[in-house]
Amino acid sequence: MNVWSKMLTALRGGANEVGEAVVDSQALRILDQEIRDADVELRKSKEALAEIMAKQKLASDKVNKSAASIAEYEQYALKALDAGNETLAKEVAEKIANLEIEQASEREQAEGFAASVAQLRKAVTQAEGNIKRLKQQVDTVKATESVQKAQMAVAQRYGGSQAKLQTAVESLERIKQKQAERAAKMEASAELAATSAPHDSLEAKLRAAGIKADNASADSVLARLKDKSKA
Repeated sequence: MNVWSKMLTALRGGANEVGEAVVDSQALRILDQEIRDADVELRKSKEALAEIMAKQKLASDKVNKSAASIAEYEQYALKALDAGNETLAKEVAEKIANLEIEQASEREQAEGFAASVAQLRKAVTQAEGNIKRLKQQVDTVKATESVQKAQMAVAQRYGGSQAKLQTAVESLERIKQKQAERAAKMEASAELAATSAPHDSLEAKLRAAGIKADNASADSVLARLKDKSKA
């Protein structure tokens, strides 16, 4: 195969893939239209069935009327024979023979219509069942399609937000770390305050009772100066 043949083959393959992609993307729409077309054909079949059933009924009525006429003329023929009028009886017999020929034709026609009705009834019943099952399957496919599209949308949103989500998680961890450090500092400060507070309180009580002099008071300074002058 030369280069041009390969290129043509590749182009035909690409066109086929594009065509299949278009058909796949419109599959449900095409299927809905095909079901509507099938419903139309089914309705036409039912109309045809009704027409054939009407013709069958008319043909059966003719057969029954012919049978009644034959029975009637048979009585006439018997009466003619009873009267000894064989010529009239033969004429009546010819009439009966013609009626029987017509009746046979009408019976054959009625039986043909009956066979057609039975076949068409069976075909209509099968078509109705097939269309019903197809509609149920289409409903299932549509529901599955909707669910899968929702799942794909969620997956795409989740995948696109992963980076933002990771950044938010890292920021949250930093905030937690800072809060932990601040809490540790506050706890340390409280411990230091609790350690030094009793000592400060005792010194204040001693100075207030006059047991321990305040180094910064005027009396203590004056007493120290007097001691120096005596020396």
